[in-house]
Amino acid sequence: MSVTTTVPFAAPARAIAAQRAELEAAAARVFDSGRLILGEEGRAFEAELAAWLGTAHAVGVASGTDAIELALRALEIGPGSEVVTQANTCVPTVAAIERAGATPVLCDADPASGRINVESLRGALTERTRAVVPVHLYGQVADLGAVLEIGLPVIEDCAQAMGTTWRGRAAGTLGALGTFSFYPTKNLGALGDGGAVVTSDPDLAERVRLVRQYGQADRYRHVEHGVNSRLDELQAAFLRVRLPLVAEGNERRRAIASRYDEALTDGPVRPLERATDGEHCFHLYVVRTPDRDAFRAELDARGVGSLVHYPEPIHGHEPYRALGERAPLPGAEELARTVVSLPMYPELTDAEVEHVAEAAAAAARAAG
Repeated sequence: MSVTTTVPFAAPARAIAAQRAELEAAAARVFDSGRLILGEEGRAFEAELAAWLGTAHAVGVASGTDAIELALRALEIGPGSEVVTQANTCVPTVAAIERAGATPVLCDADPASGRINVESLRGALTERTRAVVPVHLYGQVADLGAVLEIGLPVIEDCAQAMGTTWRGRAAGTLGALGTFSFYPTKNLGALGDGGAVVTSDPDLAERVRLVRQYGQADRYRHVEHGVNSRLDELQAAFLRVRLPLVAEGNERRRAIASRYDEALTDGPVRPLERATDGEHCFHLYVVRTPDRDAFRAELDARGVGSLVHYPEPIHGHEPYRALGERAPLPGAEELARTVVSLPMYPELTDAEVEHVAEAAAAAARAAG
């Protein structure tokens, strides 16, 4: 087979090239200010992010992992506490719970949608459970109605959900706190690591601000234990350039997803089911296939990159195997065997989108 088009799975350099002048101007502002940590760029970005999401407070931190840890610490959840999250998430979700000193507990996922399995979640609760961390995986909203009804503090993992909504409200604004990652390939990506915690509770916001800066209330006056987790001025300035483009980028992602949907209407390869109570931001476009290796090989032969998010559930990794002993997690395990992610980013050209759609349809037929 002659491959005439190669479509990379991700191409962050394209977005940088399109925004180069604005990003360079943002960097120059930081250079000229002489303030590199906790300055005006960070404060301005926090205010702009809070307004964009519709929440009262946003606190910039060093990563999405740190955001979850600091959210837990703001709620005073640590040693002796259990925190439930789903088994089909990325390892950082669980690593953050451990770093806060709490014990992660896994519940299952719905194999059709990838969303948290609320029945399994209820079964994972004990008298030691202090919080739930539902994951808006791939950009799709979790079953928040059912999760919130449980009555425990909810920390939304929105690492993949910038612009996702639930019943008209932005993901991250429904629970006690929402956490975001600005890893470069996210819908709102920095040019390095970064994250944020959002909340409408002023006391929780203040606690996050304290913890991110060694528990420091005033210069050299520390009022509690803390860490170093600050969103630096350079990344904040870059994120200010990119935040106004998120809505347009998400619309482009939805248009691409619609074309992929059309191509995969029939056959053994199907996109994950989607919630009807929220709007997907399509951080990733994920399908399920009965023969993943064959499907990916066919895509590769047609010049289309793909990845697997994720090839192992949390308890499939050596450090976390014991977490799978508490209850069966068949949905997460099935997803780990069957999911594949297709190229999904706003900078894909129309020709590339068409090529991916046609290649996916052909690969599905060949692999099926």
